[in-house]
Amino acid sequence: MMEVYLITFREARRLLSSRGSVRLNLDLRKTNRTLEVTRDGEAFVFPDGGKVEKEIIERIARDASSVYFIRNGGVYKVAIAGEHYYKLVPTIPPTIEINGVRMHRTKEVNPLQDTRNKVNAVKPKEGESVLDTCMGLGYTAIEASKRGAYVITIEKDPNVIKLARINPWSRELFTGGKVQVIQGDAFEVVKKFRPKSFDVVIHDPPRFSLAGKLYSGEFYFELFRVLKPGGRLFHYVGNPGKKYRRKDLQKGVMERLRKVGFVGVKRVEEALGVVARKPEREGE
Repeated sequence: MMEVYLITFREARRLLSSRGSVRLNLDLRKTNRTLEVTRDGEAFVFPDGGKVEKEIIERIARDASSVYFIRNGGVYKVAIAGEHYYKLVPTIPPTIEINGVRMHRTKEVNPLQDTRNKVNAVKPKEGESVLDTCMGLGYTAIEASKRGAYVITIEKDPNVIKLARINPWSRELFTGGKVQVIQGDAFEVVKKFRPKSFDVVIHDPPRFSLAGKLYSGEFYFELFRVLKPGGRLFHYVGNPGKKYRRKDLQKGVMERLRKVGFVGVKRVEEALGVVARKPEREGE
């Protein structure tokens, strides 16, 4: 299998400052592995023998918001242009940007810390089954599986799945054996699961303006239905509009969750979401 090298402005700048050869991490810091890249006049020779011109490396060095992959001397931006514009952003670990909107928090915390805050809110255990409704790069599904849970994750957008397949930090989605990836609309896919199928649901939808039906009472009823008695739910909401418009989206979410039967509904500030559980018995 032909090796793919991933680089960002960080690695490009190191290459430009080198005089001979330099050892670089070429998997977005997923591992500590380094490989040797050698300078050859106005080009750089990668471990597979492919040459990349200095001019291209200079362009990458100036682009602090993108990730590039190199294969057999060819250089490509990790981005997809279609109905929307998707690209991998070189945070550590990376996040996806869709039409300029990042899919993870990257200011107060990095995407991995953000993921752990969400998963810690419901604490999946060894042997439990977890439904992750909106996969993205799959960090939530991977983190839950590392705690011993079996995870089903759903992703509507095939372009997001394509970027996940390129991203080294998403590799366990497709190789670990404890995560099942379903491509489809979570609003419809969840209806196909049997009642009481999951111990935990982690619901991390796109913003309300992009996926309003995933914040609806109808969808919350389906999440309630597929949870086992005593099952836990974490719902990422964020606080869009609260600072400037005094709009509290979390409050509306909590009210709709209670209406379909969830109890113990409360905010989890560090994860910018809410938790809830399905009663052990009816009428609890």
